[in-house]
Amino acid sequence: MPSETVENYLKAIHALAAAGAADAPVSLGDLAQAVGVTPGTATTMVKKLAAAKLAKYERYGGVMLTSKGERAALAVLRRHRLIETFLVRTLGMDWSEVHEEAEKLEHALSDRLLAKLDAFLGHPAVDPHGDPIPDEQGNLRSTPLIAVARCRAGTRVRLARVLDQRAEFLRFLNRAGLTIDASLTIVGADPGAGTVTLRTTGNEPVTISELAAANLLVEPAGRK
Repeated sequence: MPSETVENYLKAIHALAAAGAADAPVSLGDLAQAVGVTPGTATTMVKKLAAAKLAKYERYGGVMLTSKGERAALAVLRRHRLIETFLVRTLGMDWSEVHEEAEKLEHALSDRLLAKLDAFLGHPAVDPHGDPIPDEQGNLRSTPLIAVARCRAGTRVRLARVLDQRAEFLRFLNRAGLTIDASLTIVGADPGAGTVTLRTTGNEPVTISELAAANLLVEPAGRK
């Protein structure tokens, strides 16, 4: 198994690549910020990843994962998201407090134990935040989702994924009834104020920023 540091870099590169333009290299500055190190330290590690054929690196062109590196990154994501699912479903932890625990445990879980955990949970497709869980072959379920910020007024949708997983934001969503699988109605938007107003079943309307609305991904109500 790769070292914890290597796995953290691979996971960070994968996440940054997924959030950026298709097939665009990840800048070393963004990578350094994501893993909390200096650009020089990130460059040194990226060169090691390239030597191990886990990444492709060009001095002024950024870094991309190889197919080998992508498989390793998805394996880390699989462990992380299954652990989060176990902590929420089985131990009853709140979705706002499981990320840090999963960060610690994801590097220690063996493939054998992971397979048993997956079976125990019923082979879930997504974790408590709606993030897809890679299967044993590294495949991710692809479901078309749209950000709340792009929905028209009057649309009824189901909250399927939350991209911003900061603990304070997740606790806010809990208070507002904006949890995974919640049925939402888009009340309207105020472009001047940069806000979107939503209503969940049984709750008062709540107004959030357009930035927050961009981090809430939904699909038509009734689809799952």
